Order: sequence, then structure tokens, then C-alpha cells
Amino acid sequence: TAVGFGMDPDLQIDIITELDLVNTTLGVTQVSGLHNASKAFLFQDIEREIHAAPHVSEKLIQLFRNKSEFTFLATLQQKASTSGVILSIRELEHSYFELESSGLRDEIRYHYRFNGKSRTEVFPYRLADGQWHKIAVSLSASHLLLHVDCNRIYERIIDPPETNLTPESNLWLGQRNRKHGFFKGVIQDVKVIFIPNGYITQCPNLNRTCPTCSDFLSLVQGIMDLQELLAKMTAKLNYAETRLSQLEDCHCEKTCQVNGLIYRDKDSWVEDDHCRNCTCKSGVVECRRMSCPPLDCPPDALPVHVESQCCKICKAKCIYGGKVLAEGQRVLTKSCRECRNGVLVKVTETCPPLNCSEKDHVLPENQCCSVCRGHNFCAEGHRCGENSECKNWNTKATCECKNGYLSVQGDSAYCE
Repeated sequence: TAVGFGMDPDLQIDIITELDLVNTTLGVTQVSGLHNASKAFLFQDIEREIHAAPHVSEKLIQLFRNKSEFTFLATLQQKASTSGVILSIRELEHSYFELESSGLRDEIRYHYRFNGKSRTEVFPYRLADGQWHKIAVSLSASHLLLHVDCNRIYERIIDPPETNLTPESNLWLGQRNRKHGFFKGVIQDVKVIFIPNGYITQCPNLNRTCPTCSDFLSLVQGIMDLQELLAKMTAKLNYAETRLSQLEDCHCEKTCQVNGLIYRDKDSWVEDDHCRNCTCKSGVVECRRMSCPPLDCPPDALPVHVESQCCKICKAKCIYGGKVLAEGQRVLTKSCRECRNGVLVKVTETCPPLNCSEKDHVLPENQCCSVCRGHNFCAEGHRCGENSECKNWNTKATCECKNGYLSVQGDSAYCE
């Protein structure tokens, strides 16, 4: 977070800049400070209200939230033998952070809250002597450091202060509230920063030699987290070893997944849509078309396709005028008749209108209704096997074997 003696602006708040103090602010006058790099203001012994605007308080509340390490810094010249509050962050009568210098008792007092109760740490030291001093109060969990003029004056273990400020909290500079704790003297370089050992930004020649309390607590918490993780990993490893010993007795096999179903190795099933027998072989699906038994139909029957069946079956044939008709075929006489179970049955069916001239009308084989020349008979659902394809002719559709395949039993619907 620190670059050279610089400081991440997101981890600090410059109080005098944020309060926007100017020469016309009631009760303060801009004067020369210990140096000219920043503004210094004389806080006079009159009524004044130097406190933060709501947006500044909100920024301060967000910076303090859940923080266990912060440092308050100030450069000041307090009028000899006077008492006053340098900075106070409070809600009504409760101080979350308040630094007070008493010239009557030669004490520096730090007021804070712990578990909802007020606490005060008193440090015997004469700050109100009319001289310039740099003061830094650093807190790290329950560890408090007080530096004056870059000298470590006090180091104490205290109850860890509350840092979750309420939304009603406000910041006062040079006073406790509207009526009390008025500081008399000059204040410059007032900051609150949120890094470990923040006093080194005020006194860069001081070395940080030891980890802070928060650093130590973080290390302890990290070790505890690692121990918990190690315990969980050990339990998981023991379980995995138990499972592994069980799996060593198992036979591994590759499965096949088809249409959301999982088949084990050497499982077989039937694909009704394609009339194929399929088998899972080491994770690969192999399918072959069903081999249909040769049909030896009686003289009065013919092999025909039936809906929902892969192989042809024998159905009674019809004869009309010397013409042989298979099941489902039609003939046009005075009316349309269809072969059903060996009998020609009259069909009362209206033919659809045709969108072509009469000379282009064609009567398909074994049908009663004409179609236009070039009609797509295959689109009517003519069934061919997976190794054959449908071809349109003038008056019908036929199945033809694909390149490299031959018809089975003289039927081009089945090819191998």
C-alpha cells in the first residue's frame, strides 16, 4: 500500500481537506504551520462548530468498518496549560475515538468504546507547552502505540476498540461537541490512515521491525484455517482410498449413450424407427438392419408393408380384369375400389383439385386420383430401407439400392 513515503489515497482521510476549512470559517484562522506543505489553522477560544458534512462522515464510517488497524496523526501547537479535544468521532454522548490533551494535568487521554461501554486510557505527557509536536496514535486490534515527535512514548494492551461506527456518527475537529472540549492552538496535518504501523508515514525514518497484533492474529487464523482444511482433506483422502480399494475389484467397461439412455457393454436393443438391431461394443454403437425371413406367401397372397412393422407380411391379393392387386392398392372402374383382405372394396373419396392443365394429368399406378406430371411420390412416405433410396417415376415411386449395395431377396427396399 505504501510507495516510498506515499500513501494509497483510498486508505486515508485528510481531515482538514475534507472539512474544507478556509480563513472565513467561524472560530478558525489560517496561519503559518510547522511547514508550508499543507494548511494550518489557529483554533480560537470562541464558540465554533467544526464538524464533518454528512458525505465526509459516511466516507469515514466506510473506512472504519471492520478495520482492526488504523492510525491517527496530527501536527499541533497547543497553548500552554490549556485543555482541549484534538479530534472526536462520536454519536451523541458516545465516543468511538477521541483524543484529548489536558494541560492542567499534563495528560493525553484516549477515549473509546468496548462492548458498548466507554473506556479511557490516560498517558502522562505534557503536550500543551506552546511548542510544535507531532502526535501519532496507532491501534492494531488490542495493541496501542503512542508516538510523540517520532519517539515511542507508550505501548499498551487495551480492550479492542469498536470500529463499526453507527450511521449517526460524526467527526469533530478541535472540540468534543458544540459546547465542550474546545482546543486552543494551531492544528496541521490531521489524518486517519488504515494501514499497519501508520506512524511511519509521519516518521519515515522509524523502522517496522515486528508484526502488528493484527498481523499476528491473521497468521494464527490462517494456521487454524489450514489445520481445518488439512483435516477435511485427510477425511476425503481416507474415503477415496476406501473407494479405490473397492473399485480395484470391479470390472471397468465403456458404456454407450443413445437418446438419453445409457447401455452397458454388449447390451442390445432395437431401433424401431430404422428397423435396426443395435449393440454397444466397448463404448461404440454398432447397428445392423433387421434381417427379415424370406416370405413364402401362398398363391392367393402377396408380401406387403404394414404400418409399425419392419418386415413385410403376407396379405391376401385381389384380381380384377386379369390385373393382380396387393393389399392397399386401388383400381379405377366406374368407381374407385381398394384391395382389402382379398376383396375389392368401394372407396368413397373425393379427389383434390389439380393445379395443372388436363394434358399434364397422370394417373399413378394402383391409384384412383390423378396427379400433375412431375408429382413427388416419395414425399408421400414411400418406405425404403436405410441402404436404399426412393426414386420418383412418372406414375409411381420405387426403392433403389445405393451404390455398393445389392437387393435382398429381389426387394430393393432391403439392400446389403
